[in-house]
Amino acid sequence: VFYLHESHQIMRLISLSSLKVTIVILTVSLLSACGFHLRGDYSVPEELNKISVTSYDQYSTFTRMMKGQLRMNDVEIVPPAENTPNLHIISESVGERTLSLYQNTRAAEIELTFYASYRVTIPDLGSKTFSTSVTRSYLDNPLTALAKSVERDVIEDEMRQQAAKQMMRQLGRIRAEYEAGHVQEPATNTNS
Repeated sequence: VFYLHESHQIMRLISLSSLKVTIVILTVSLLSACGFHLRGDYSVPEELNKISVTSYDQYSTFTRMMKGQLRMNDVEIVPPAENTPNLHIISESVGERTLSLYQNTRAAEIELTFYASYRVTIPDLGSKTFSTSVTRSYLDNPLTALAKSVERDVIEDEMRQQAAKQMMRQLGRIRAEYEAGHVQEPATNTNS
């Protein structure tokens, strides 16, 4: 009787685990069939599988983060050439705005906004300028100035990373932008 009871429990566990596996497989199949992709997996158009990256500062943290995002999405970074698509990072900046004050009129809560402007040029299609921004707020405590300065650096790096991800999403949608005719002709005057 003991062995019969134990084998019945084992059979119940096996059928329960196989049911769970079946449900997981069914769910994954349905999600992949409808075109679902996990965040961070951006489908970059074929025209942009190889791209050159230029920047106002080739060694800035943001430029390095953007190149990292491109590599993570299987985009090959090549040297600039006339027949190669180009991503040019025009500028980046961090602005701040005071949201609240302490009684002694020092800023208590600060809103940081990271701005980035960039241009994508595809040979024979033209170029288009885009911008992106990311906003975060944090509490500033003057008694822990060193810790808050490190926290601000971390927040700014997170904002840069988020902006680079937004740029990847925009690159994924760029084919529709070009097909809709929302592009500028390449500039003929290069004095800027």
